[in-house]
Amino acid sequence: MKKIILFTAIMLFASYSGLNAQIKTGTNTARQGAQQARIGQGVNTNELTRRETARLEREQRRIQIEKRIANADGTVTPAEKKFLRKEQNRASRNIARQKNDSQERKIK
Repeated sequence: MKKIILFTAIMLFASYSGLNAQIKTGTNTARQGAQQARIGQGVNTNELTRRETARLEREQRRIQIEKRIANADGTVTPAEKKFLRKEQNRASRNIARQKNDSQERKIK
């Protein structure tokens, strides 16, 4: 009986820690989703070339990896949040620049 209670307590603590870590980077995830949508919209309207799209997608993947690394220990420090925010800002500027640079995807 003690083993069951101990196991249950450990599982509740582990699930709470994981949930807490997800909450701390939740807005970053929403922002990254919005940026992915902007990239998709640029592809659909032929505002982004294949090379530009690949570069922007690679940048988004890199940010996702950096977010996982920051979240690996269960907490995201203020310095890590600041770094992720700066990376998201840079990615957002890159998306805007690439969508408005007068290059169009050639339709075959």
